[in-house]
This record gives sequence, C-alpha cells and structure tokens, in this order.
Amino acid sequence: MSNRVKMKGRFMSYFNAPLVLGLFLILTNILIYFISWVSGIVLSAVLVVYMAVVLSRYMNSRSLYLNELVSFATEYGQVQRRLLKNLDLPYAVLDETGRVIWTNFAFDKLVHKEKVFKRQISSLFPSLTKDTFPTGDEEVRLKIVFDGGNYRAQMRRIPLDQMTEDSDIIDHAEYSGALIALYLFDETAVTMAIQEVDDQSVVIGFIYMDNYDEALDSVEDVRRSLLIALIDRKVNKYIASMDGICSKIEKDKYLVLLRKKSLRYLQEAHFELLADVKTVSIGNEMAITLSIGFGVDGMTYAQNYEFARNAIDLALGRGGDQAVVKMPDNIIYYGGKTQQVEKSTRVKARVKAQALKEIISGKDVVYIMGHRLGDIDCLGAGIGIYRIAKTMNREAHIVLNEISTSLAPMVDLFKDNPEYPDDMFYTSQQAIEKVSDNAALVVVDVNKPSITECPELLRLCKSIVVLDHHRAGTETIENATLSYVEAYASSACEMVSEILQYTGENIRIRQEEADVMYAGIVVDTNNFQNKCGVRTFEAAAFLRRNGTDVTRVRKLFRENALEYKARADAVSQAEIYRENFAISVCHGEGLQSPTVIGAQAANELLDIKGVHGSFVLTEYQNQIFVSARSIDEVNVQVIMERMGGGGHMNIAGCQIENGTVEETIQMLKHTIDAMIEEGQL
Repeated sequence: MSNRVKMKGRFMSYFNAPLVLGLFLILTNILIYFISWVSGIVLSAVLVVYMAVVLSRYMNSRSLYLNELVSFATEYGQVQRRLLKNLDLPYAVLDETGRVIWTNFAFDKLVHKEKVFKRQISSLFPSLTKDTFPTGDEEVRLKIVFDGGNYRAQMRRIPLDQMTEDSDIIDHAEYSGALIALYLFDETAVTMAIQEVDDQSVVIGFIYMDNYDEALDSVEDVRRSLLIALIDRKVNKYIASMDGICSKIEKDKYLVLLRKKSLRYLQEAHFELLADVKTVSIGNEMAITLSIGFGVDGMTYAQNYEFARNAIDLALGRGGDQAVVKMPDNIIYYGGKTQQVEKSTRVKARVKAQALKEIISGKDVVYIMGHRLGDIDCLGAGIGIYRIAKTMNREAHIVLNEISTSLAPMVDLFKDNPEYPDDMFYTSQQAIEKVSDNAALVVVDVNKPSITECPELLRLCKSIVVLDHHRAGTETIENATLSYVEAYASSACEMVSEILQYTGENIRIRQEEADVMYAGIVVDTNNFQNKCGVRTFEAAAFLRRNGTDVTRVRKLFRENALEYKARADAVSQAEIYRENFAISVCHGEGLQSPTVIGAQAANELLDIKGVHGSFVLTEYQNQIFVSARSIDEVNVQVIMERMGGGGHMNIAGCQIENGTVEETIQMLKHTIDAMIEEGQL
C-alpha cells in the first residue's frame, strides 16, 4: 500500500490538466497521420517535447506543491489558533461533563485565573450545569451574572464522531462524544441601559382614605380641616420624597404618578405611609387608614391606569389599610393587618337590595349556589335569597352537591317539609341541564370562581350576582352584573339578612329559614366571639323577631361522639411552632365531614394562652384542607394566600392538591418563617 499523501478534489483536477491535454494531442496526432504523414511527423516531434516537459514538471513539482500546501495549512491553523487565543470575546471548550479543556486569554482574564483546566465550569458559573448543555444542533443561550456583570452565555455542541473516523488512536466504533463551545458576551452596558429605561417608566396609582367620614365625625368641627390638612401633608410629602406627583382628585382620593424605580423603594419599605398616617392624632377617636393601588408594567399609560383602578378596588375589597400592586401577570399585597372598620350606615345595603330585586324581577328562574363543600353560612345565605325569589313569584333552586353531616340537619328542615317543593335543591348536573337563557345566578359566600359549587353555571348564566363577605383575592368573578362584597361583614347570612329588610315589606321569613340564617351567623362568628359589629347583632335581632329559637338552633349543632373525639384528638396533638402558632392534624377516618371538625379544632386551639394563630390540616378527597384561625395578633389570610388560599384576617384556609400532610406542614412552617423574616407577621 502506498503511504504517500494523495491529492484530491478540484486541486487534483488542476494538477492533472496538462496530462489530460497531452492525451488529447496524441489522439489528434494519430488523426493527422491519416491526412498528411509529414504533418503527423512534425506534430509527433512537438508532442514528444511537450510530454517530456509535462512529465518532468509533474514528477518534480508534486512533492513541492504538497509541501507548500502542508506548510500553508499548518501556518493557517497556527494563525487561527493565535487569533482565537487573542480574541477579545471570552471563549472556552468544555467536554460533555462540563470540564474545561481549553480557554483563550479573554476568558482567563474574565475569571481572574490563568489556569482553569480540568475544573468544572459550574465552579466558575454555578448556573451552567450539565442540564443546561445543548444536546442537539440548536444553540443554547443563557443569562448569567458574574462578578457584577451581566453576560449572555452561548453554547454549541460539536460532535466528534466524524473527527475520529480516520484516527489511529481513538476507536470510533459507536462513538458519539462531543465538545461544548462556550462564548460569553458582555451585556452589562446594554442591561444597565434597559434597566435605566425601565426604572424611568411611569407608574400610576391611587390613594384612598378608607374611613374619611367616620374619622371626621370623631373629631370636633373646628379641628376637621386641620386633620385633613395633616393627612394631605403626610401623603404629599411621602410621594414628593420619591420624586413623584400627587394630586387630590376628590376629598378623600389622590392620583399618584411615580417612576418605577421609586415604586420599588416603596415596596421594599412595605409602604410605610400605611402606618405613618395612623399616627396623625388631634383628638380624633378613630385613626385614618389608607388604601393604595398601583398599576405597573402595562403596555400603555391607559393600561397602567386600568391596573391601578383594579388594584385600588382589590385593596378596598380586602378591607382597606393595605397596598396592592398589580402587574400584567401578578398581584402583590402589602399590609392589611388591621380589621376593616364597620360602617354604621346601611345605604349600600339598601341600594344593593334594590338592584338585586330588579335583576330577579326580570328573570324567569333564579339559581343560587355557594362554594364547594358548603357550610351553614353558605346554606343560610342561599335560603335567604331563595325566600326573596319565591316572594317575587320566581322559580328558584339552590345548587348543592355534597351534604356534610353538619349541614344535613339544616337541609332536612326543607327536604322533609311539605311547604317546600321537591326541586328546591339541585345538583350541578341538574342545574346545567335545565338552565335557560333567562336565568339569574346568585353566588353567595364565595367570590372565587374555581371553588364554587358549579363553575360551569358562571359561563351559562348571563346575569350573575355575587354576595360575599370574604376579602377579595387575585381570582374573582369578573363578569358579575351585581357585586356586593363587604369584608367587614361577619357572615354572608348577615349581609342577606340586611338585604331582606330592604327588598320589600311583604317578605315573611319562615321559622326554618330564620333558624338556618341565624345558625350561619353563629358559626362564622364562633358564637358571636369573632368579628362581630353592631350590624351583626342587628341582623341577629331581625332573625329573632322572625321566629329564630336559640335552643332549637343549638340542637342543630349537636354532633356524635366520634366527631367530638376527633376534634379533641386534634387539639391534644397540636404542636406549638415558634411559640405562637399551633399546628395540628385532624384525622378524618370514619367522619363524613372532617373539614368541619378541623375548622372547629382550629377555633378551640385559640383558647390556649400564647397562641396567636392556629392551623389544622385535614386530608379529605385526595386533598389537604388547611383551616387557619386567629384572634387579632396575626393575619392568617395573608399566610393562606401565600399557600394559594384566602379568607379573612381571622378565618382563612387553603386546599393543597398532590401533596401529603407532612409536606403541607413543612410548607406551612416555611411560609411562616419567610413571612416573619420579611416582617409580614
């Protein structure tokens, strides 16, 4: 076998062209002999000289050409290597495991090390792990931060199978190895420029005084103007310190314009204005509280304005005394640690009652539903709306799927009563099958569409009314024709009791209906111990006048021995976490409504001295239900919101899917720890 280096390709065709031309001349010479032998002899002589010169040059120049080509290729490779080594762009070659094989000077200078061979790239850039390496022909791009700079890392996979085919050292059989080429592009200046532009973008916000009229009523007439002036001064000074603009658009409302960078400072300080404004006191018995709403990151100023409107509505709906920042894909809450002040006026209840009456009067049938796994407050509010619809001679149905043991005695009052039709209660499937275009849907005791008894009805009904006493969260029923959400109310039954009084004089509540509504208030206030205001007792008095019997209601609450033992066991097994939080588990084996028992156990844990918040976990229907309770020291709503739930300051909860009790306890503890470190608790 010849070990000589062989030429091929286009260069070989150029090199062999004279020989090919010589063969053509030989054929031409033979043809000329047939025409003229004298001309043939002359051409033969010329051809001999030509071929002698060509063969001589071919034999003597071949090695010279090859030597020059090899020298050029070697020098060209050295030039390439030298250029790559001195390239200003940081460049490195890695093996498949992420170990550094080769680097250029710019890369060494960037990492402040001259020799990084055999080191893992993750030891230099922790975000560049093996999982981030390219696996195909596509290039991978990542943003990394190193030594105070921002870089774009680009990685490309270089297969080595073709390079090893002719190797005498590496066996290329079934070899699929590769190298990783890593480039680092410095984008620090670009990132800073983009950040600066983003920081200077306009943010729109609103600041509302929650209790303007109530606070003024608690101070002398001559001092009212001074109180408002002091509040105005604090608000304007606070916004001016952030290089913002604050304009008073109404007696108790401000429009705010800020830079996004300034809003970030406000968020980091958790909106100090909320606490600072409460210190204003010139003899007023009630401190002024504020609600703040900001819209940010909208595509236009108009969208930021709309975000700000939604944010301030959320802040007010959640009880006020808090700040809400709304972005296109997220909502952040700050504050909300104080209870909303109950308004003594019932004007809003009267207006909502008239609006509800008009909606029902224009419909043929009314569907009423609450939240999934409905409780007594949910049923009682539904019964109140049912009575309004029947008084107006409208067909009405309450959507109720699962009836718990605690709810069964209440439902039996109507199912076994000849005064009520057999179709008073519908399942979700029945409601979906019979719903018509001219139907109204009244949602009680819930404002979160995903946990309603039948979310499909929200889509099928065009007229929707929402009556709820829970503080609004991120997910709300947005297409409601009428929304009456009052976080100060103790229960949905309290709200419906007030509406009943303003719907019409011809409404007569039956004894069973009054009992269930009264029971709803009793349950949500824990026997009038939590979140009771003047209007709560007025609603209870109204129901008492309509036939409620306290002894009869108490009998409805009696439970069997198994439920009592389960609640006692949950209380006895409680763990006191961080000295102020009681965490326990309610084992629901054999119980029809373990979540209700868990909520009752959470209430009882608050009777332990030093416990600021209680949490009872119950595993039910492949979910973990968390019941959270507090008295006044802790806002359990914000804790539950972190875990995907919600509720009130003192009564809240959440549902965890695809998790275990142990995992949920750890999640709860981690949430409490994080919020304590952030100053939220």
